[in-house]
Amino acid sequence: MSESRHKGHHDHKRHHAQHAAETSSIHEHRKEAPSKLVVSVLTVSDTRSLEEDSGGALIVELMTAEGHRVAERTIVKDDVQEIQAALRKVIASQEADAILLTGGTGVAPRDVTPDAVAPLLDRELPGFGELFRMLSYEEIGTPAMLSRAMAGVMGSTLVFALPGSRGAIRTAVERILVPELAHLVSLAGKPHTTDKA
Repeated sequence: MSESRHKGHHDHKRHHAQHAAETSSIHEHRKEAPSKLVVSVLTVSDTRSLEEDSGGALIVELMTAEGHRVAERTIVKDDVQEIQAALRKVIASQEADAILLTGGTGVAPRDVTPDAVAPLLDRELPGFGELFRMLSYEEIGTPAMLSRAMAGVMGSTLVFALPGSRGAIRTAVERILVPELAHLVSLAGKPHTTDKA
């Protein structure tokens, strides 16, 4: 075997070993993650009431089906200051492991949810929006680029800004949050709160 082929063989083996170690580490983190979480659901809308809020209702349905508890569900107006006040109120209660907002993530002038959320984040999770848009592209094609869905961490609380459509909510919750949310909560360093009444 030539020196260059020998080196390539060893590089490939080293890459395999690193990948196996990373995969093992992820599985270990998932085992240590809390299985039941507490979430708050904020629907951003100028027009809907709780009774008309099918998107927020779907989040509640999907999260409770996984055994998670919904601490509160609220309607918030499409206004930066009101969205930020609602987020700060949930954070101050220290009850939720994660806050799930729905609505206001498009490109219309009243779609201000990402603009309200971003300045409050200590750390952004750009991979969430990237992965969501990739999955959406598989489902709806190029209109996926119109979504400004995003996520990040405020203190040690995870915040996710989801679109308002039920199809998009189902994609985000079932294909990203259900598999990864507990793992993310453990990584964010928040003591999980399922033991609270």
